[in-house]
Amino acid sequence: MGRRILNDALRTMVNADRRGKATALLQPISGVMVSFLNIMKHRGYIKSFEVIDPNRVGRINVELHGRIKDCKALTYRQDLRAKEIEQYRIRMLPTRQWGYVVITTPNGVLDHEEAIRQNVGGQVLGYFH
Repeated sequence: MGRRILNDALRTMVNADRRGKATALLQPISGVMVSFLNIMKHRGYIKSFEVIDPNRVGRINVELHGRIKDCKALTYRQDLRAKEIEQYRIRMLPTRQWGYVVITTPNGVLDHEEAIRQNVGGQVLGYFH
């Protein structure tokens, strides 16, 4: 169920970005979604986001940059070892210059560059470019 929530939220952001909207309202929310958005914010794909009423159903208001071409969460679990991350990135992302694969690891939710730097593997959550 958690991956479906993440996928719906990411598709909502992509659709709002393609329509030229400045913000997107995501609900329901999850902790994994907040971690995914933190990585997107750190890499400059979104301006900022605000979690509204996290104790109940909750909402997240995301300010968009207009940089998101595609953003997907994988609904199946794919395990990756630290050595396999680079091959997976080459296979999934369109170019070497931009885009990130997001992986949940024992060290938390990381993008592929940070996972390679820390030499940890995990399960693929999704990707964005």
